[in-house]
Amino acid sequence: MSRPMMSSVPSPCISVCKMDTRSGWCEGCMRTIDEIAGWSVMDDEHKRRVWQLLPQRREAFDAMKGSAR
Repeated sequence: MSRPMMSSVPSPCISVCKMDTRSGWCEGCMRTIDEIAGWSVMDDEHKRRVWQLLPQRREAFDAMKGSAR
């Protein structure tokens, strides 16, 4: 019996799971709910594309939060 291959791309989850209603991103990992829900079935290429989006999202999120003060 063959074993399923483990993904070489780790999850960006940092166990700070709180969705921001304005952005639609998790405040911890900056993923959308669809990205979070689908992570276990995404191929590694898709996961890497999500990872590439996260720094830009964090910057936008931090700027949004800063302007709300």
